[in-house]
Formats: sequence, structure tokens, C-alpha cells
Amino acid sequence: MPTNPLTIRPARHDDEEFLLRLLPRLADFPLPAWRTAAEIARGDRQILLDALHGKLEHSVILVAESSPDGGRAGYVFATTKHDYFTGAAHAHVEVIAVENGAERQGVARSLMDAVEHWAKLRGYAWVTLNVFDRNARAKSLYDRLGYLPETVHYRKDL
Repeated sequence: MPTNPLTIRPARHDDEEFLLRLLPRLADFPLPAWRTAAEIARGDRQILLDALHGKLEHSVILVAESSPDGGRAGYVFATTKHDYFTGAAHAHVEVIAVENGAERQGVARSLMDAVEHWAKLRGYAWVTLNVFDRNARAKSLYDRLGYLPETVHYRKDL
């Protein structure tokens, strides 16, 4: 559990610097040889900004703040996707990032609970996400929260 109580709130325009500053955390694990930390951060940057500035419908960015100081501890960004096989709408976690100093304090769990609540309010029956196979820290969180692998993405360099 967090040392200080958390407040989860929708992101505001003044959160932009904070959101972008945490993007490098998405590559804070042993990367595959063909990926760089810069390209991983760059990959999520534009869609995150589009959501923050209202250019992306059916999405949410939720920010965790620790009380009593209101310091930002992390965020989750989710969009609406449609299942390839059934066409059913569902929530998809695009980004979840937590400050180094806020790890292992329940921030990620609280953010995932909040995005699941958002999904339920929209009538969605499930939440999906992608995770790099080598990202043991993230996979451990998702396992604890009851997420199950569904497909495995393979790659072969030519």
C-alpha cells in the first residue's frame, strides 16, 4: 500500500511536462537488441499528447497524486480498442508509468484499478495491454492483478 494516501484524478493540461518526463520509464528494463529507449518513448509521445489535448476520443489519462503534498506519483493512459475477432469495444492500457521513488507503494495497482473502473463505467467487459517479454517488473504486476497473456508477438530480423 502507498505510504501516503493517493488521489487519482483526470490529467490536466498542466500535467504535460510530467507525463512526457515519465516516458523513458517505459524502457526501464533489459531491452531487445533491436529496440532503443528513445524509440519506445517516441512511440507513445504523440498519442499521449493527442489524448491530453482532446484530439483523441474515448480515451483517458489518470494521474496519481500522493497526499498530503499533492506530488504526482504516476499515470495511466488508456484508449478504446475493438477486438479483432468480435469487434467488441474494450479498454486498452497504452501507458502506465510510475516515478522511481513511488515504486512498490501501490501506485501502479491504484492506477490500474482506476482504469478498470473507467472501463466498467463505459460498459466494457475487459481491459487489454501490451508488455515487452523482458519487462519482468511490469509482467509481475499484471500477473498479480489477474491479467492473462492472450497472444504472443514474434519478430525475426531479415
